[in-house]
Amino acid sequence: MIKIEQAVIVEGKYDKIKLSNILDAVIIETNGFQIYKDKQRKDFIRKLAKERGIIIITDSDHSGFQIRNYISLGIPKDKITHIYIPDVFGKEKRKLEPSKEGKLGVEGIDDKILIKLFENANIGYKQEENRELITNYDLFEAGISGGPNSKAKKKKLLKKMNLPEFLSTNSLLSYLNSSMTKEEFQNYIMTI
Repeated sequence: MIKIEQAVIVEGKYDKIKLSNILDAVIIETNGFQIYKDKQRKDFIRKLAKERGIIIITDSDHSGFQIRNYISLGIPKDKITHIYIPDVFGKEKRKLEPSKEGKLGVEGIDDKILIKLFENANIGYKQEENRELITNYDLFEAGISGGPNSKAKKKKLLKKMNLPEFLSTNSLLSYLNSSMTKEEFQNYIMTI
């Protein structure tokens, strides 16, 4: 598992699932071209870029490059790392037909190739030794998940932290662990 400080931006949920198997990172999907209409998601990506930097890894087809270029607009170049997957022709296992251009997307690329691409980009992660992580149980105890009013409390937390409301509980947990210690979280949650 490669631990990454930067947020990783991908096109879709299958790309996110694929990278979640090899990366310990905040991974955000653009939902393909829906990013063009989703101001909240664009703003969140810009926020992540400003706070920690982003890594963009999209498919190597025309659509992937369009999305990559769109995300890059208005973000300082020193806050973006681009990882390009090689042109590998074939089709993803879950699909009946290959893509229009016949290339594998992020989800179809072999894990070893993906790991090598991240290593070649010299992407590292700084983690404090013996740091206690925020867990799902901590979110439950704080009333953010699993309780009768947890949806409202989570929404309030997301708003206070200036995070988009679409953020899943797992993505929130990943973001929290990369942004604050468990003790900081416990103190912060008392202010809500």
